[in-house]
Amino acid sequence: MDPARALAAARPLPYWLDDPARPDAEPALAGAEHCDLLVIGGGYSGLWTALLAKERDPDRDVVLVEGGRIGAAASGRNGGFCAASLTHGTANGLARWPEEFATLQALGERNLDAIEAAVARYGLDCEFERTGEIDVATADHQVEELREAHATAVRHGLDLELLDRDQVRAEVDSPTFRAGLYDRRGVALVHPAKLAWGLKRAATRAGVRIHEHTPATALVRHGAALAVRTPYGRVLAHHVALGTGVFPSLLRRTRHHTVPVYDYALTTEPLTADQRSAIGWRGRQGLGDSANRFHYFRLTADGRVLWGGYDAIYPRGGRMSAAYDHRPETYLRLARHFFACFPQLEGVRFSHAWGGAIDTCTRFSAFFGTAYGGRVAYAAGYTGLGVGATRFGAEVMLDLLAGRPTERTALTMVRERPLPFPPEPLATAGIGLTQWSLARADRAQGRRNLWLRALDRAGLGFDS
Repeated sequence: MDPARALAAARPLPYWLDDPARPDAEPALAGAEHCDLLVIGGGYSGLWTALLAKERDPDRDVVLVEGGRIGAAASGRNGGFCAASLTHGTANGLARWPEEFATLQALGERNLDAIEAAVARYGLDCEFERTGEIDVATADHQVEELREAHATAVRHGLDLELLDRDQVRAEVDSPTFRAGLYDRRGVALVHPAKLAWGLKRAATRAGVRIHEHTPATALVRHGAALAVRTPYGRVLAHHVALGTGVFPSLLRRTRHHTVPVYDYALTTEPLTADQRSAIGWRGRQGLGDSANRFHYFRLTADGRVLWGGYDAIYPRGGRMSAAYDHRPETYLRLARHFFACFPQLEGVRFSHAWGGAIDTCTRFSAFFGTAYGGRVAYAAGYTGLGVGATRFGAEVMLDLLAGRPTERTALTMVRERPLPFPPEPLATAGIGLTQWSLARADRAQGRRNLWLRALDRAGLGFDS
């Protein structure tokens, strides 16, 4: 099918948010509030922080403010891959924290188990499926890369399974698949918006006071407390946790440590029984290909295929705008790639097409810190892996605010921040050169040019 025709009826909004069961927004803050802990941001980072704060101390007075609606940003429009990895994969973790990697892996596995337990304990109706994920090779050089990744995983005690062409196509049938690396337990799939909405309900029932449509505009000292200004009022708090993700931080010191990246996705109409049979996919695993410019794809609960990734767009000057949330040329490119991957689905149409910004940092995984004498904590830079890792980040922020050493706060990953991005216009130039070089490496059997090798040596990069 002509990709443009397949997209003709696609609704320009996230599939996950196009739901009549979406909860109404809580009223905006008006007047003055006082609390022990103020959480800023109503995505996963803030919601987990508020809920875990009440789990640790049910009597703690917690307020959460969200500039828009709960789950309306990255937490409600992502692919729904909830991974155990805290380090953006094994290779990145080993390259940056080899001595701590075993601890980070164990903490990540415990974190994913804790998310699964919370889903059951709070009755979070978020379509949680512990399906695992397969990284697939679609080029010959990627097959060798998967073999090397599997050998590295085995050396470090990770339980991954290397699949040859026939084995991976027996799981999900695409003529483009040449091999696969199967992580059966390290990834779950969720309905991302329903997870955010469920966490909101759980936090509210625990006593957290939530105000939506309440952007935090300034953070200042106010005697022995901290004051956060909002359009119609302010909050005085003993402690503040910042979970604002891609949006500009209230702390100037962290603003150059993240940049926005716009990611895009499509969903198909529900597949028929014959269409499902044509591609297999009985295990409902999440999938991603192994290119630098990669695709991620999965099945939804009602049998659609979500297909996203490839283009990671850095807006010139790093300026965010709702105008970037939709990019027809990327939708067309994604649709072409979809039908190349699954030619047996010729004739399928797309129901939804959307995009939005995520935050990335130069080490591809979250960083943490404090300000105002330890009374403010922050976590940012999840680089597309925040569905699971934000719960760990919430634990870190609460540990830092408590001021007591823990296994988490002792980590080098927690104690050290990544290198910042350069100021504009250098950031735009450097990121543009990096993106060009990554695309070139995909066309050149994975060979990295001098620029990419220099970034590798410096521990720098750009990813989504």
